[in-house]
Amino acid sequence: MLVVIPFRADGKSRLPEELRRDVSLAMLGDVVEAAVASADVRVVTADPAGRLVAESLGAVVMDDPDDGQGAAVAAGLEDADGVCLVVNADLPRVRPSDLAALAVPPRLGRVGIVAARDGTTNALGLPYPEVFRPLYGPGSAARFVAHALRLALDYEELALPNLVADVDTPTDLERLGARGGTRTRALLGAIVR
Repeated sequence: MLVVIPFRADGKSRLPEELRRDVSLAMLGDVVEAAVASADVRVVTADPAGRLVAESLGAVVMDDPDDGQGAAVAAGLEDADGVCLVVNADLPRVRPSDLAALAVPPRLGRVGIVAARDGTTNALGLPYPEVFRPLYGPGSAARFVAHALRLALDYEELALPNLVADVDTPTDLERLGARGGTRTRALLGAIVR
């Protein structure tokens, strides 16, 4: 199984500027750590620090084509085969068990879709990489559902709490508390002191 994680350190524009980069890198580390526990991992990024974090945890790093999240995911899926998961880098609560649950629908030939609270898409489970289309943006979860239907594939909308709980705002960070991954918790602990 392959997990693709697109990463841009400057993507968290609603977080305070002084925290944005450190929080993004901590969350990336937590997501990669959860993924490498049970899968091959490709992180797609143009960020040198993101590259270092991903490589230090055993992920393969691929160059971001710099044409948005959809293009980054497509690059990560290139030459892949079989079940693939796509997981955003701002999910610091993710655990290996969450990824195992996300992999169940694609192993049954279905598409798994995890929507964020705002209707965007936090994670996808694909039975094969050719299913992917770059449909990200506002309302993207519904577009991924419609796409699966056009392909005559069954789909499951998964409400996995650790994959639904993304971090876009300071309020999202506050909600994490002790439930974030080790890197994000450590960073938040250092900020509070």
